[in-house]
Amino acid sequence: MVLLREYRGKEILRKFGVPVPPGKVVRSGEEAAKALAAGEVPVPCVVKAQVLAGGRGKAGFVKLVNTAPEAVQAVEGMVGKEFKGETVREVLLTTKADIARELYLSITLDRSSRKPLLMASAQGGMEIEALPAEKLLKLPIHPLTGLVAYEKRAVSKAFDLPPAAAKDLDRIMDSLWAIFEKEDAELVEINPLALVGDRLLALDAKVILEDDAMFRHTDFQQEHGELSPLEQKAHDKGIAFVEIGGDIGVLANGAGLTMATLDVLYQEGGRPGIFLDLGGTDDPKKVVEAFLMMTEAKPKVVFINIFGGVTRCDTVATGLVEALKQAKPDFPLVARIRGNNEKEGVQILRAAGIGSYTDLAEAARNVVALEQGKSIAPPPAAAVAAGGAP
Repeated sequence: MVLLREYRGKEILRKFGVPVPPGKVVRSGEEAAKALAAGEVPVPCVVKAQVLAGGRGKAGFVKLVNTAPEAVQAVEGMVGKEFKGETVREVLLTTKADIARELYLSITLDRSSRKPLLMASAQGGMEIEALPAEKLLKLPIHPLTGLVAYEKRAVSKAFDLPPAAAKDLDRIMDSLWAIFEKEDAELVEINPLALVGDRLLALDAKVILEDDAMFRHTDFQQEHGELSPLEQKAHDKGIAFVEIGGDIGVLANGAGLTMATLDVLYQEGGRPGIFLDLGGTDDPKKVVEAFLMMTEAKPKVVFINIFGGVTRCDTVATGLVEALKQAKPDFPLVARIRGNNEKEGVQILRAAGIGSYTDLAEAARNVVALEQGKSIAPPPAAAVAAGGAP
């Protein structure tokens, strides 16, 4: 997943014919002053920090300013500051629009139906999660026929726009579908899509591109957000590794199990800090490489939660034992492995002095206890059940 910053998303919108207000990206107050003095952006204007997380406006990272000195001051007040763990390095100066109405429009990938999904609401400007369900129109798009006329008419009827804006809307929806297809997007979102006079204007843009398609889009290959040195190292090795600021390292296989593991740890009062998704690997060398990456993050405790399907439990166990020989970590491990070749995997771990829990909640409670400096009882050496749910 490659999430683009607003100004990069707007570049794509503009390329495909979506009306976007003019703007200028600056990286210092000095650059802002030069751009304003040259008339590249007239005042009053809007100053917007270019970060990946949402909620900028409420946190003071989007400001409406009336004069050039105010704009320069706003830029200087944002550059270098932290917003939800990301350092602001770029700021967008964009023209102020006289907004009559704010709308919401997007095309995303609906994984449950395995189809693109057009979403629209006459109440834009707020986060999509905050929109009442009855106010959000959802239309599945057939991937072979694409966005068709009756779907566009349904959105136009819901928006009830003046004729000129309705024509704009028709073209914008075609453009969003073209972006979704040609740029290998997972999400193309305009929020708000503003009615300014009798025309439509995209005042914000959120675009997420498919990571595995980046070889077709070399202009965006480096836009993986602000990766830490370890995250960048893992990315270069093809390892799904994320640091989120806590003390517990999580090594699991599959995005769903990894997210569920984080949720359980949070419920037990823990602070997951690093998670590493092994995916469906069946290569002990990949497990060794992943675990060594985990040791570099220096967690207080590591929770290994594996459900063997494609991934075999004995493969993971073999890789972990080899990794322990190489790394000799100074943090405790808690393991829970279930599924394919579970018995063999548990025996390999036990031979190396590592017990394996069967119950997820019990394992998570012990992980949190170790994080908090408490001692725990080892898992019972009971017979291993054949199989088990993740």
